[in-house]
Amino acid sequence: MVDEERWRARFRAARMSLPRWARDAPSRSIYQSNVTGTWEIYTWDRESGERRQVTERPNGTWTGAVDPSGAWVWWFADTDGDEFGVWKRVAFDAPEGAESVPAVPGLEPSYPSGLALGASGLAVVGRTNESGNSVHLCRPGAEPEVLYHHAEDAHVAGLSRDEALVAIGHSEHGDSRHMALRVVRADGSTVGDLWDGPGKGVYGSGFAPVEGDARLLVGHERRGRDELLIWDAVAGVEQEIVLDLPGEIGASWYPDGSALLISHSHEARDELYRYDLGTGALERIETPRGVIGGAAVRPDGTVEFSWSSAAEPPVIRSTSGAVVLTPPGPTAPPSVPVEDVWVDGPGGRIHALISKPEGDRPFPAVFDIHGGPTAQDEDSFVAAVAAWVDHGFAVVRVNYRGSTGYGSTWRDAIEGRVGLTELEDVKAVRDWAVSSGLADPERLVLTGGSWGGYLTLLGIGTQPDDWSVAVAGVPVADYVAAYEDEMEGLQAFDRSLFGGSPDEVPDRYRESSPITYVSQVKAPVLVLAGENDPRCPIRQIDNYLGRLTDLGHPHEVYRYDAGHGSLVVEERIKQMATEIAFARKHLNMP
Repeated sequence: MVDEERWRARFRAARMSLPRWARDAPSRSIYQSNVTGTWEIYTWDRESGERRQVTERPNGTWTGAVDPSGAWVWWFADTDGDEFGVWKRVAFDAPEGAESVPAVPGLEPSYPSGLALGASGLAVVGRTNESGNSVHLCRPGAEPEVLYHHAEDAHVAGLSRDEALVAIGHSEHGDSRHMALRVVRADGSTVGDLWDGPGKGVYGSGFAPVEGDARLLVGHERRGRDELLIWDAVAGVEQEIVLDLPGEIGASWYPDGSALLISHSHEARDELYRYDLGTGALERIETPRGVIGGAAVRPDGTVEFSWSSAAEPPVIRSTSGAVVLTPPGPTAPPSVPVEDVWVDGPGGRIHALISKPEGDRPFPAVFDIHGGPTAQDEDSFVAAVAAWVDHGFAVVRVNYRGSTGYGSTWRDAIEGRVGLTELEDVKAVRDWAVSSGLADPERLVLTGGSWGGYLTLLGIGTQPDDWSVAVAGVPVADYVAAYEDEMEGLQAFDRSLFGGSPDEVPDRYRESSPITYVSQVKAPVLVLAGENDPRCPIRQIDNYLGRLTDLGHPHEVYRYDAGHGSLVVEERIKQMATEIAFARKHLNMP
């Protein structure tokens, strides 16, 4: 008997993001929380303990920032999840319910492409619209100035503490998956350029938090995986940081610029280290086994981090031993731990994570395919996975080629043969799950959201005999129509992925589009779609559903009034209940 309240309680349990604080006023923090049932932005004054809700919108708010002085909270105001809008701001110490105002009145609505705030009130705002990508200097009381503009994808990558230098990530070379960096002065003149050539991106991670310090922390992939270097564009000096750690590396600065907080990702788990830039000493910071959702160093040197595992819900901890923030109300019920499996595939060994219910094998199995594709499944707490397990399903998650965490070659292996490559890996794990006795071949659900939804629809069309039921959330269903309607930054991403636009490489888009194979689909299909989704727009989903209708194929659609997913807890519960009920009905499960 399924405990219906238990799985719903995991969604309803209040959660909080890792607090981010004002650089020059570290007692002033902001965070996101779903405590009201909708994800919104909150302030937290650590000295007084006061917390205040900043935003309150029907479909929630996710993107926000606090300026270095701690005076202002910025947040991005789109319309019902369409990701198109303007930045607003409100005073940090404003009373509850205070109205936010446009942060930069001279800038028209756009898609956001980065934001950097200075202590003087200067803002560097990245924008994307039909005319291309631009970066604007926005000084208090003055008209915004265009600092950078280009047709190809670009974003704000950093602002130096003295506000003299701006770092811009760009893809002027035509490949937004492997970007370049440029550091410019406030007048737009170039200080330096950094690019490692085709297929090797560089990514800015912030200037040193020290007055007059031009060092920029940079991620690179010169040796086939994510690593680090420090670039001083003014001095023309690079310092590579080579660490003897498997997997991939990220970092952020310690407050005095003398060390780096290293985040190390390896085989779906994370670790933290302190790297001393003077001595080269690497010291591990003790954290439990699992996934670090974010980490930052406080002025006193303690590290705050968000942590979870598949079995244990998220908690925000400090290396001081304290729990930093505790949401009100009951905690989420725990779930089952994951098991690691490695399966030989056509492109190398594939890492999969298995979550199993109680009972006897073989289980009905859900293959929950992650989005991105530049992402990965990890040993972290996922309420949706736990819900499937509660209902008697084994859940299999596959870090297919295209996933991050396993090196640049693995991540980039899908280029030019999009979707079909990933599905070869999914099938290899599917066949292992059946042959090992884990999964019942007559009760296999293929599901996922976003890119995972795309792979779901492509999978049931190209591998129709392998899947019993399909549940596709916010998918790409008709790739050519999706390209025509999607946000501009994603068009650039698609051109990099396919090697051109649909007009330039039509056969590649046709071969990788789910609608091409719709007549071969055998599994009943449930599609969940956001009416305002700018990433997987509704028209191309309607095209696919229309073809299913014409073919008389069994399918259902769940539409909701939001964008690429929902920030409303009860809406997510409704969607989850719909997915489970659809799968159980078509698998004849009681």
